[in-house]
Amino acid sequence: MSVSGPPHPLDSFFNPSSIAIIGASRDATKIPGLLLAFLRKNKFAGAIHPVNPNYPDIDGLTCYPSLDAIRQPVDLAIVIIPARAVLGALEDCAGLGVKHAIVISSGFAEEGGDSVAMQEAIAALAKRTGMRISGPNAEGYYNQIAGIAATFSPTVDVKPDQPRLVATTKRIGIVAQSGGIGFAIYNRAKALGIALSTVISTGNESDLGAGEFLDYMVQDPGTDVILLFIEGIRDVDQFLAAARKAAEIGKPVIVTKVGRSGAGERAAASHTASMVGWTTAYDAIFARHGFIVSNDLDEAVSIAAVLTTTPLPKGERVAVVTVSGGAGIWGADAISAQGLQVPELSDGLQAAIRGLIPSYGSPRNPIDITAQAVHSGGLQKTIELLDRSDEVDAILVVISLSSETRMPFKTLELKPVIAAQNKPIVFWSYTLPSNFARTGLAESGVVVLSGLTHVSVALRRLVDHARFKPVEAVVMARQMPADLAKHLTASTLSEHDSKTLLHVAGVTLPDEILVVDKSGLDAALAKIGFPLVMKIQSRDIPHKSEVGGVKVNIATKEEAAAAYDALIASAQKHRPEAALQGVLVSPMAKKGVEIIVGTLLDKTFGPMVMVGLGGVTTELFKDVVYRPAPVSGQEAKEMLNALKGAPLLNGFRGAAKADVLAASTLITQVSELAAQLKGEVAEIELNPVLVHPAGEGVTIVDALVVRKI
Repeated sequence: MSVSGPPHPLDSFFNPSSIAIIGASRDATKIPGLLLAFLRKNKFAGAIHPVNPNYPDIDGLTCYPSLDAIRQPVDLAIVIIPARAVLGALEDCAGLGVKHAIVISSGFAEEGGDSVAMQEAIAALAKRTGMRISGPNAEGYYNQIAGIAATFSPTVDVKPDQPRLVATTKRIGIVAQSGGIGFAIYNRAKALGIALSTVISTGNESDLGAGEFLDYMVQDPGTDVILLFIEGIRDVDQFLAAARKAAEIGKPVIVTKVGRSGAGERAAASHTASMVGWTTAYDAIFARHGFIVSNDLDEAVSIAAVLTTTPLPKGERVAVVTVSGGAGIWGADAISAQGLQVPELSDGLQAAIRGLIPSYGSPRNPIDITAQAVHSGGLQKTIELLDRSDEVDAILVVISLSSETRMPFKTLELKPVIAAQNKPIVFWSYTLPSNFARTGLAESGVVVLSGLTHVSVALRRLVDHARFKPVEAVVMARQMPADLAKHLTASTLSEHDSKTLLHVAGVTLPDEILVVDKSGLDAALAKIGFPLVMKIQSRDIPHKSEVGGVKVNIATKEEAAAAYDALIASAQKHRPEAALQGVLVSPMAKKGVEIIVGTLLDKTFGPMVMVGLGGVTTELFKDVVYRPAPVSGQEAKEMLNALKGAPLLNGFRGAAKADVLAASTLITQVSELAAQLKGEVAEIELNPVLVHPAGEGVTIVDALVVRKI
């Protein structure tokens, strides 16, 4: 989807009328020379001004000894000189009114030490002067539409003897925090015939960051699908605003986030000189805004190929049309493994297909038309028939395209079918496709894919993307007391402290009494009733079960008195230094489905709310879903439905349906509390929470609040 609006601040960055190359060189085998060579070979239509006092001219262009000698307006300066000289060159640029700069030079924050200060000085210069700066340590960009190759990447080299393959009218835009990977994505997309709008390498992001570049791609009418490669987001507000905008207008964003493992985080930190955030928070942000997550380069490009060549499906039913029985079964297996359906077709549709294929073929699904039907036109007619049918939502064409001389389709006949397709028609070649076949099918608007797993994942992501609905901006459901923070009485609150905070915030809790002295036990028992639970309370004992601090199913006064003494004695034995608050007396909770509701404070995106199934066994099953806090009631319900164990809440095997509404309300309340106290609270954990049958609410069995240090 394309959008248009007022001019974007980066329009003249990506579409400059004039470019100065500071540090240009005559040596076209090195980076300074490549920058000039690629600009010229891609036929940049504006003025190019090489700047280097060592040359009077370069390749027929006047070479200036300094920037001020140009005496003409410069929209973009590309800086490729030693790191120590960069700041002075940028000062000159700003003084002469240059709007934008790309610093290719390395040797800044990625090296640490004094080099960090040099990068900070660049950031300060940008803020002071208003000149926008990409880099340092950047690889530049390539605007394919305008033919502007402001980069030294060999992927933009022009080779007249190798015509460019173009299969799509829709274009991808690429934003990458690794120059090598960004241009690698372009390289692989180009090989498939996927058209590009712009690819940008963000470098160290001293000024311009991935968020602002994403914002540009979202509003750019020439960009239809966006691919992101990120290590860590610095311009968080711009990134989130751009993500919201993409979700609202329905522009697909495919994202790869690296630095998920401990080793990956170390590499990311040293390469970008930034701390990589807690990756689960990134996934929560991606999920909220409908980003398509991919952790494989070819998979991401395959998803982009499908998005740029097909409409979105209306459902998850896939027809597999094959010229090889075995390959068709393999295709059907891969599709089914992604949770998509490969339904048997109706008798009527099978009869219609049978008239198009040999008697030894199969019209059931997978539809084996056999190799013979390729030559008789049965393949294309079957595709057309399925495209008109309401029995399937997508078509996977399984075919061999290895021939260098023969095509299974006539371009003039296939082209209108692809142009008018009502549903995704995706082509998988189980043999390596020849350039002849790729080129021929590209003329019809088809991208040929050769990785079956990538194809099936792409179809799965297409279905998911079609179902995604952006969430509305969350408005706090209620006004919480302004003095909530005063209830944060310690660095780690006891269960009683934590529940007091929750109660003040409006969360429903069971009736409980803190008995600070044994003399108050009888009164508590009279009010709470039997059976009951008794738990030791201390801000120094966050995990009570580890010190024998919990007694359950207490049915008499005598048992309660003995439990009180045992709890105090056990705590004093295991944690003699702990300051004891007393014993919390609570009613035994009714049975219910165990969940955990919690929040964590991410260093990049702030508070995150989490729900998991299993309560105390959540860590074992790892069935958890995160979202940025706060969440609405609807989003909280979607979080519960996204759990693998969601059927347990929805009446699994005849059990009563759980009170999902009450659970959703609790998730919302906790998320709002975390958002309001994001400056003071690091974690909230309610574990377990028992979700009772519909209409009977939830019970918070235990609670823990940890202050932000």
